[in-house]
Amino acid sequence: MTTAPTIHRRPLHTRTVTCSGFLRDDGLIDIEGEMQDITPTGTDLLFKTVPPGGAIHHMRLTLTIDRDMVIHHVTARIEAGPTQYCPEIESAYAGLKGLQIRGGFRQQAKAIVGGVKGCTHLTELLGPMATTAMQSTMAIMRAERNGRRPMDGEGPMPRPALIGSCHTYRMDSPVVEYLWPVRRRMPEDLGDTAPSA
Repeated sequence: MTTAPTIHRRPLHTRTVTCSGFLRDDGLIDIEGEMQDITPTGTDLLFKTVPPGGAIHHMRLTLTIDRDMVIHHVTARIEAGPTQYCPEIESAYAGLKGLQIRGGFRQQAKAIVGGVKGCTHLTELLGPMATTAMQSTMAIMRAERNGRRPMDGEGPMPRPALIGSCHTYRMDSPVVEYLWPVRRRMPEDLGDTAPSA
């Protein structure tokens, strides 16, 4: 029996993205995103030299949202970038205020801070932050239900943001019928169909 040859690898680059959601005392939710690109061996960039273990990029973005996932406030911070000019774009992210995180959010955000109107890395960070926003608002809803299932309530409920977001939450999915039963739909949503229970 022959053994496979050992392949030695050396690290070239590490990117980390961390997103967290926090419920504030005022009822709003802070979604914090952080992205770092670390060079293990150091690198020479056009405008600076990054030492081994240093950050080529280190960016932070905070979106303050309400339970409907409407953005109330945005803070962008570029702590490290490849040039000294990168932080000049931080204030552009305030233009996201008023957007709602839902289907089409990334396209709307790119219209405001895409390309030369923003920072590539901060704008990329909006994708995982949007998912974190959804998970955070769902965590609040689960806590408020205190073990009750959505179908246990009475009366109409608004269309959950998850509906139509992926294969599992397609309109003809049994998951949608559980999460948003036909009998709980708002009058304007009764044209949407899902399997009956």
